[in-house]
Amino acid sequence: MEALTEFFSGLASRFTAMLESVSIDVDKIADILRYDPTQPLLFNTGLFMLLFAVFMVLFWMVRGVRVLKMTLVILFSLYFYYKSSGLCCLILLGVCVSDYLLGLLMQRASDRGNVGVKRLIVAANVLVNVGMLAYFKYFKLIIDTLSDFTTLDISVESLLLPAGISFFTFRSISYIVDLYRGEIRACRNLFNYIFFLTFFPPLLAGPVVRAKQFMPQIEANPVATKAMTSEGIYLIILGLIKKVVIADFISGNFVDRVFDNPSLYSGFENLMATFGFTVQLYCDFSGYSDMAIGIALLMGYRFLENFNAPFKAQNPTEFWHRWHISLSTWLRDYIYIPLGGNRCSRPRMYFNQFATMVIGGLWHGASWMYVIWGAIHGGLLVVHKMVRRLFPVPAARPVVTEAGEVVMVASDPSSSWFSPLVRGFNMILTFVIIALTFMFFRAPSMADVGMMWHQILFDFHLSVAPQFIESYLTIVLLIVGAYLIHVAPSAITSRPRQLFEAAPSIVQAIILAAVIILVIQVRQSDIVPFIYLQY
Repeated sequence: MEALTEFFSGLASRFTAMLESVSIDVDKIADILRYDPTQPLLFNTGLFMLLFAVFMVLFWMVRGVRVLKMTLVILFSLYFYYKSSGLCCLILLGVCVSDYLLGLLMQRASDRGNVGVKRLIVAANVLVNVGMLAYFKYFKLIIDTLSDFTTLDISVESLLLPAGISFFTFRSISYIVDLYRGEIRACRNLFNYIFFLTFFPPLLAGPVVRAKQFMPQIEANPVATKAMTSEGIYLIILGLIKKVVIADFISGNFVDRVFDNPSLYSGFENLMATFGFTVQLYCDFSGYSDMAIGIALLMGYRFLENFNAPFKAQNPTEFWHRWHISLSTWLRDYIYIPLGGNRCSRPRMYFNQFATMVIGGLWHGASWMYVIWGAIHGGLLVVHKMVRRLFPVPAARPVVTEAGEVVMVASDPSSSWFSPLVRGFNMILTFVIIALTFMFFRAPSMADVGMMWHQILFDFHLSVAPQFIESYLTIVLLIVGAYLIHVAPSAITSRPRQLFEAAPSIVQAIILAAVIILVIQVRQSDIVPFIYLQY
């Protein structure tokens, strides 16, 4: 009996020790899963890849039961947002309920033809959303500006900025305004609206998905096809390469060093850093959009394209038709057109264009640098329209090629204005101008911009170019290579995508695994957040 008692006693001790070790592991797991402002759940993190893999297994299991599928997606979306902004996920839920109720009131007012009530509802929605932006995003800027220009001595701490607040407030505003305009009918299912506003792929950094584009898909309860799955995996791979292999590498090994201390580098290096940041920003932001669109495709949902080879633009106007398309069209539909658009005098039209871009600049962040950047772009658009009026070019029309690329085709193909040489010159000139404007977007202050321009104008030293290329050969190859691939004809750049989507699933899985291994090998020790997460 004693031996038996001793055996069970030893067994109990070992079992207790095992439970204690498990409890330690559980605590570690809980710490990882708990909100940490320094460790958001990003597409380019191992934790997201692991959680998303588990999520997709569950999603596949319940895909045939609409209620379970939607519940799973909403819960994962809320957790995804919680990992980025903590209890601010309650604000997101509050906006969902507010929009839903205001939408029902708007529909009732529309059915009764009560225009006054409809306007009050729009005003209430805009007041709530812009009020949140003003409080969380611009309150400190407003107070600091008042302190700088008055005798007031007010000091406030920076508030915790809910991640992606600019994106989901824009989606909220567009929903109510579209209801006001009669373009859609109110969503009568609260579950559907929560799904729309919290859907995690575009939640933090876009694209800006509108209800009239996405709500019909939610109601249709789509199922991802083999073609959608292949396309989604390809976009995820492309986004990871853009973000980690190109953008993060360029940033950490060259661009950040120059922008942090421009006086330590020659004008040539400052100029190269400006070009490098432009490529970095594109790869970072379009990489997020690619992954967001790809992840949504894996679940059966399709978003509109957010970038269409913007560096192929031949003028500033065309650039904004290709860059961050969901934002530029939002600004056009909900700010430029309400201001009067081009249905007014020419000076007023120019003002509307300029004001829209200033507002777009302020949307990017609580800094006067963004306002200046927006004003510069507004000025470029106005100047371009003035030049086109003074020196009209032969009429051209946009044509979408089989590869999905938008190109301008002259009515008279023999016109020299549209010769390849002129198009190439315009494209390079536009890229240089756009890159120089992004100096204001990236630099911490006007003093840094002034120093960079001083170095470029008075301390250029082209003679350092050979040494620069030798020292930063990988950086140069990435910047030049990314740009050349970007501006290459779509017939060339679309070929890898076609081959990947036509490949067997096992081949696609092997390529995905290889890219993930590559990303792990080249990524920096600290996870680099996406640039647009701060907006």
